[in-house]
Amino acid sequence: MSSFSNAFRTDLRRLFEVRRDVRRFTAEPVAADLLDELIETACLAPSVGLSQPWRFVSVEDAARRAAVRKNFIACNDKALAGYEAERAGLYATLKLSGLDEAPCHLAVFCETQPQQGHGLGRATMPETTAYSTVMAVHTLWLAARAVGLGLGWVSIVNPDEIIRIVNAPPEWTFIGYFCLGYPQQELETPELEVLGWERRRPASSVLVRR
Repeated sequence: MSSFSNAFRTDLRRLFEVRRDVRRFTAEPVAADLLDELIETACLAPSVGLSQPWRFVSVEDAARRAAVRKNFIACNDKALAGYEAERAGLYATLKLSGLDEAPCHLAVFCETQPQQGHGLGRATMPETTAYSTVMAVHTLWLAARAVGLGLGWVSIVNPDEIIRIVNAPPEWTFIGYFCLGYPQQELETPELEVLGWERRRPASSVLVRR
């Protein structure tokens, strides 16, 4: 297997370090051919049985986008009500989506029983199709960052409502709603850490040896 240079590995590590969950976008549009290129790169992600179960929906219709935003606001208000005292006050200050500014909206789904792959690797762990789809999202995330774009995951939505809004087929499972565009600023540190919501754990705290 071929290896890569030290310079490449350094750049790759740097890409991991500066990948952010972006919520603040400029109005600059994303070229259609660039979006196509990013989706092609996302499709290089690993998948169980080579099933490639990911499905990307580019949400471009203004009415559908407005419906997604309305759903986010309702879910966000409900989430806020679940916090108290200082944590509630901090939550209320967080910008948790880029729905208004981002030029591209992507709803990502998983076809949980795809014909492709012929069921290989899924008999004992059928959830691996969803895992594979998340891998494709992560691949997209890094590919976008490499060309100066940011991706933001809008998880504060009702999955059933998103399925209805974008008219997804019944055999698709909702994975996530994402905003894609050029970030207003580049942050070295995750915004939630900057604002005091949470701190990243060191790798030593998540490695268990048996």
